[in-house]
Amino acid sequence: MPNHQSVDTGKDIVINVPSLEPRLKHPTIFQTFDKLEKGESLIIHNDHDPKPVYYQLLSERGDIFTWQYLQQGPQWWDIRVTRKTDAEAETVGQIAAKDLRKAEVFKKYGIDFCCGGKKTVREVCAEKGIDATKVEQELQQTEQSVTGGNTNFNDWNLDFLADYIVNTHHQYVRKYLPELRGYALKVARVHGGHHPELLPIQQLVEEVNDELLDHMTSEEQVLFPLVKKIVQAKNSNTAYSKEQNGSFATMVQQMEQEHDSVGRAFDEIRKHSNNFAIPEDACASYTLFYKMLEEFENDLHTHIHLENNILFPKTITIEKTLG
Repeated sequence: MPNHQSVDTGKDIVINVPSLEPRLKHPTIFQTFDKLEKGESLIIHNDHDPKPVYYQLLSERGDIFTWQYLQQGPQWWDIRVTRKTDAEAETVGQIAAKDLRKAEVFKKYGIDFCCGGKKTVREVCAEKGIDATKVEQELQQTEQSVTGGNTNFNDWNLDFLADYIVNTHHQYVRKYLPELRGYALKVARVHGGHHPELLPIQQLVEEVNDELLDHMTSEEQVLFPLVKKIVQAKNSNTAYSKEQNGSFATMVQQMEQEHDSVGRAFDEIRKHSNNFAIPEDACASYTLFYKMLEEFENDLHTHIHLENNILFPKTITIEKTLG
């Protein structure tokens, strides 16, 4: 690392913080950052973690930069700070849509990327009291991992994606929700005396059942056929009338409200069950019930994510181009 205060390497400007006078350290970083064009970077080279600079920069300049650790001690810390382009203020839903591996990071920190997917990482972290730099760092690390099983739903044709949602996630709900209701009722009757939390859980499962079945029917009979009409109109360059078919964007608002309702119900189930923690006195049915609940929630998150963050917004964008 160079011994002078800052150097333009041709790619990134490197600020060698230990070589600066104490009173000039933060001002130099800020002045250099302010001169960056969108998409340009600087590298902070320091002898300790400059995390306070992150918080000061976020407070005084706003959420307009990314913070990437290149080296983390024990002797030196190197951080690349990049001024965001307009396209980089992505929501958690958009991030998961581009790379579903990153959804696992969101799940780890309890970040809702499906129903609550319209917020940025830093907005969500601020609300939940989570260290945003840790989350951002783990998101960056997923890009370096190689996993052959990652499916890029974002590249799929929308009519095919609609069929996939029906054949995979709607079928899953119809297959396992009746079993879930049966176990909820059975376990609440047998163990509800010692575990009163099972009673509201059973009621919430019934609410999910009532909401989801009607919701999926509406999607299959009205919304998804409309997706195919819109895609066909675009592909064949034929006329499409919102007045005749109804505005897709308006219909989506109702669907997303229903998604939110089901998502809130499962949030309550998770709270009542202490994150599906199985009690010591749980019988086989009780254990299976909690495992099924957790699996159902995981499938539901992917199900809603595919609709809220990929299928719906992309179809709305196409609909707007059709006039």
